[in-house]
Amino acid sequence: MATHRTARRRVELILDLTCVHSYLGFHRFQAAVRRYRAAGGEADVEFLPFQVAPDAPAEGVPLTEIHRRDFGDRAGELTAHMAAVGARDGLVLDFGRAVYVNTFEAHRLLAGAAAEGHGEAVAERLFRAYFSEGADLSDPATLARLAAEAGLPATAAPVAAEELRAELARVRGLGTHAVPHFVFDGTTAFTGARSEQVYFSALEAGSGSAR
Repeated sequence: MATHRTARRRVELILDLTCVHSYLGFHRFQAAVRRYRAAGGEADVEFLPFQVAPDAPAEGVPLTEIHRRDFGDRAGELTAHMAAVGARDGLVLDFGRAVYVNTFEAHRLLAGAAAEGHGEAVAERLFRAYFSEGADLSDPATLARLAAEAGLPATAAPVAAEELRAELARVRGLGTHAVPHFVFDGTTAFTGARSEQVYFSALEAGSGSAR
């Protein structure tokens, strides 16, 4: 039987690429998994797609307009608070530059990248581009550029649209209603952006057996 340090962990990440809580959770999880791997642990990270706003337009709309629509006079206060939270984690969250778009094509790219072993790098690049650089994650040229910057081989292809639609439906069918959602070894689960230490402890605890 493998010990908690020699067992290979399997972690499923359900997230959306324009969800700020998904970005925070992913960033903290990445810090935790780097610590775990540096200490000799092994972890396989799987990305499961979720769309917070599946009806969002393919053409970008300034995110500030959506915030004003949804939060009214509180929009500025709420985004300033989230920007401060991100800053404490070393993240730049520039909501004034962000563009509200449909994430379907970005999820196709991420799924294809994950199949090639580049999921974590591509996810990080997509999140950072969206929240810090105002990138339009529905634009094919932008997605291709970001994929290349993340080290994805030019031969890698996004998954087929029908395949992604089926996977989105499957994930919804699991009862997922909020993201980020992290599942460790098919048992321990966390919804929402938790601390780095919470994720690290989950990796350390494991099940005591290889999967």
